[in-house]
Amino acid sequence: MNLNNSNILITGAARGLGKAMALHLAEKGANVGLVDLAGEALDLAVEECKALGVNAVALPTNVASEQDVEASITKAKEALGPLNGLVNNAGILKDGMLVKAKDGQVTGKLALSQWQSVIDVNLTGVFLCGREVAASMIESGSKGAIINIASISRAGNFGQTNYSAAKAGVVAMATTWAKELARYGIRGAAIAPGMIETEMTLSMKPEARAKMNQGIPAGRMGDPKEIAETVAFIFENDYFNGRVLELDGGLRI
Repeated sequence: MNLNNSNILITGAARGLGKAMALHLAEKGANVGLVDLAGEALDLAVEECKALGVNAVALPTNVASEQDVEASITKAKEALGPLNGLVNNAGILKDGMLVKAKDGQVTGKLALSQWQSVIDVNLTGVFLCGREVAASMIESGSKGAIINIASISRAGNFGQTNYSAAKAGVVAMATTWAKELARYGIRGAAIAPGMIETEMTLSMKPEARAKMNQGIPAGRMGDPKEIAETVAFIFENDYFNGRVLELDGGLRI
């Protein structure tokens, strides 16, 4: 797939990984739809993409809302034209132990609200965006790919029952979609990042960051640009389908 003049949507695109993906795809000539909650950060990210000479549109969306997602896909088609792909990147964290106990007495449990909020955004949001973009691509006859951003936590991680379950689910969806949508020229794939430099990790104390880096065989956290380059690789390689790329510097959970 040639990214130049293609039309790609990225969720969670106002900052962090999503913004890095949007900018990198724009540098390659792709027109981009930036899906995120409304705010100044979203508008600024759109302007940065436009400055690279491509068409870009802000799509304020709650990805967990079916009505919001349907409306945003319609707006994206009107602003950009037939869609060629999607990066499902939006996600949240609500970490917590399944059960906390002391001296045989339960002192706390993972709240249903913590479970549900993560599942709503990280899993249901991926389903809704993937479904609507796939339907749009089939109707327009356009080919391309849907890429789900997972995590190496999909294998299970301490204190992340909700997040790990959701990230395992988005990988399962990507491989399922690869099988179902191939007949329409639509590929499905996933990327499972490890520890990546984001606003959250950059705000950590230097000693905490150093300790974290020591646990990564590569000796450092990944750069958001490295994830963005992997996204572009999957879009551009028409034979990459139904697989998950782990990008973690050798770290395994």
